[in-house]
Amino acid sequence: MNTSLFHWRHRVTYAECTIGNHVYYARYLDILEEARGEFFRHAGQPLTRLQETDTLLPVIEARLRYRGAARYDDVLTVEVAIAELAKVRLAFNHRILHESGRLLVEGATVHACTSLEEKPKRIPSELAAALAPFVVTDAEGHGGRVGIAAPVS
Repeated sequence: MNTSLFHWRHRVTYAECTIGNHVYYARYLDILEEARGEFFRHAGQPLTRLQETDTLLPVIEARLRYRGAARYDDVLTVEVAIAELAKVRLAFNHRILHESGRLLVEGATVHACTSLEEKPKRIPSELAAALAPFVVTDAEGHGGRVGIAAPVS
């Protein structure tokens, strides 16, 4: 298992599903948001603490590629990796896998670092240091690019 990846388990709720018993496509963005929030908490930088220090990380771009459907009560693993950690920009690659290991969704989000007044600002050094261990390098075969996440070995 790649140590640069953060893994989050999510059980699909009935509220996330359509009448056809598959997760509604836009709900995958909510699942990624949940996993990113837990990732920041795991890295010792909960989003509430960032807000208290005048730092927000709004999504400025999001892409998803659907490979399969999740259904009510499925247990999913969400993989979160940092593809880019720049001065005022942060990019994540994500994968959502069924508990069987089947890839369901690949995704990428790009975030700007801003103040509470939505003015661009540098990513605080303490935050950058906490996130640095999660940056996935090109040598690992699936980082260094922002877009649809490449396969994880």
